[in-house]
Amino acid sequence: MSASNLSDPSLLRGLTQRRFGRRDALRLSGLAALGGALAACGVQGQGTQAPVSAEPDAVAKFWNGKVKNGTLNFANWPLYMDPKQPEIKKFTQKTGIKVKYSEVIQEMGPWFAKVQPQLSAGQSIGYDLMVITNSFQFTQFRDSGFLAPLDHAKLPNYAKNAGAAYKKEAFDPGNAYSIPWASGMTGIAYDFKKTGREITKLADLWDPKFKGKVGMFSDIQELGNFGLMALGIDPAKSNVDDWNKAAEHLKKQKEAGIVRNYYDQSYIDALGSGEVWLTQAWSGDIFQKNISDGTDFRFVIPEEGGTIWTDNMTIPITAQNPVDALMMMDFFYEIENAATLAEYINYVCPVPAAQPVIRSHAGKASGDDKDALLAVADSKLVFPTSAEYENLHYYVAFEATSEQQKFQKTFEPIVLG
Repeated sequence: MSASNLSDPSLLRGLTQRRFGRRDALRLSGLAALGGALAACGVQGQGTQAPVSAEPDAVAKFWNGKVKNGTLNFANWPLYMDPKQPEIKKFTQKTGIKVKYSEVIQEMGPWFAKVQPQLSAGQSIGYDLMVITNSFQFTQFRDSGFLAPLDHAKLPNYAKNAGAAYKKEAFDPGNAYSIPWASGMTGIAYDFKKTGREITKLADLWDPKFKGKVGMFSDIQELGNFGLMALGIDPAKSNVDDWNKAAEHLKKQKEAGIVRNYYDQSYIDALGSGEVWLTQAWSGDIFQKNISDGTDFRFVIPEEGGTIWTDNMTIPITAQNPVDALMMMDFFYEIENAATLAEYINYVCPVPAAQPVIRSHAGKASGDDKDALLAVADSKLVFPTSAEYENLHYYVAFEATSEQQKFQKTFEPIVLG
């Protein structure tokens, strides 16, 4: 993907407000909460020893006899829907299903720890639909048998309208347990006035010219991903040997004095103060900084690749109203509904056909509203091209907690040492 100067107003709503806490939450859940979550994961859901998908007829077995109940409890992250909830009102009008929408998910680690005891005991968590990230905890939810297998025969809008990139996600092959709500990207932010040149490659983060002025993430998943991609390795296809090679590459960067620090959310302040000139970054943070402080920092998805993370709609295995939940999941893959959601939250939209719909909405608007809608429709940060998707990679996929722990032990010393 070519460099995108984040004066792009398409990220004004939703993304800038929510991203700050969102990515910090991923950092906390991905590493700091890993130990507790792994310990909690020792108790298998429903008394089983394997994911529900281990049974060939898991889908039929779960959905047999289940019917629409007219009620739905939906757990999501803050600021991930217009507070007026126009889509939910439309859903209720269309289906008769009454929805209680709650912004109760703040961090993945604590959320897993909160619902794990009930799920392990086969009890309802009070929610039929929840949005969870493709982080360490997604694997734990899945492998503990906590997620209901999806009946794709009842997801025709997803089948028809989901982008190709959202039908081949490494963290959930075949979308057996999830379909995307929205996505975001990790790339490089930089101060052109300091670097004196455009930043286009991951290799720029290893350039001795920027000694002591490079910021890297303390988030192990993000750090490891960039180390792998810098060596031309697809994170989703990587193995232990690849992790070791990437860790060595990152160690060389550190030992050469190129890295100023390994940052959490504070990287944005380091960029603002001039402590670093270029850094791993989450696009929404940079846009927010530019808007709030009048800076002109730039954001790029490097030529070697960037990271795409996805928040996903899932159904807890103990959901009381799973049919109603499945109906809402498919509802958000109706093109019009995907469009209006993207217009508000401005994250990467999993429904490409929403783009011309947003343009048509802009054609009926005027003034600032028209400009804002056109900016969303034209933004590569909301509607990446096929070629750009090919340059975005998911986090390393783990098949077992032992792999997660190995990955953590491989890269953690770089941050802590």
